[in-house]
Amino acid sequence: MAADDKIDLAATRRRMLAATIAVLPLAALAWLALYFWTPPVPGSEDPVNRFGFALSWVCIAVLLTLVSGIEAVAHERLFTPAIDPLAGRESRRLRINLRYLQNTLEQIAVFVPALLLLAWQAGDGFEMRAVTATAIVWMALRFVFWIGYHRAPELRAPGLVGFALAMIVLIAGIARFGYQYAGWPGALAPLLIFGAIEAYLVWISLRAGRG
Repeated sequence: MAADDKIDLAATRRRMLAATIAVLPLAALAWLALYFWTPPVPGSEDPVNRFGFALSWVCIAVLLTLVSGIEAVAHERLFTPAIDPLAGRESRRLRINLRYLQNTLEQIAVFVPALLLLAWQAGDGFEMRAVTATAIVWMALRFVFWIGYHRAPELRAPGLVGFALAMIVLIAGIARFGYQYAGWPGALAPLLIFGAIEAYLVWISLRAGRG
């Protein structure tokens, strides 16, 4: 029997969903607290300053989440038999760190343009607080993903709330751009196309699961 056949998919999904639901309100409250309690960003009337502020947060996020993951992998490669990547000697910890690193690289591809677009569209220093809130919560959820993954594979799920946060910010920014450029048709067109792609991906995944 294949290893995949031994997995209780329904039970695993329930545990992942329960863990995600537990973290979701905490992440939302943290975002709101940061948005309302952090000071306005000075100089935000200048778009270049707004862009630079967001880029600074991007650099912090890259250092704390991506570079930390690279270092975790590099250190274990250096001090364990996994120093030879072709020997197949990776420990469970190293395999998880590699998956965290790959996932973080994928997530940053969404987070970076979302944060930069959010900053570009912000009207003033008060709206720029959303950049701070989004960056801090996203980074915190990366660590939730990483730590949870080491405890149990299904406990990585709450960290994926960070992906949802970045995706919401990205979609909102795209819709705002589309509306400014072409009204409601411009706002809705990319969302409908993405929704159709997402629906198709869910459909083929469900088919694969039943097969």
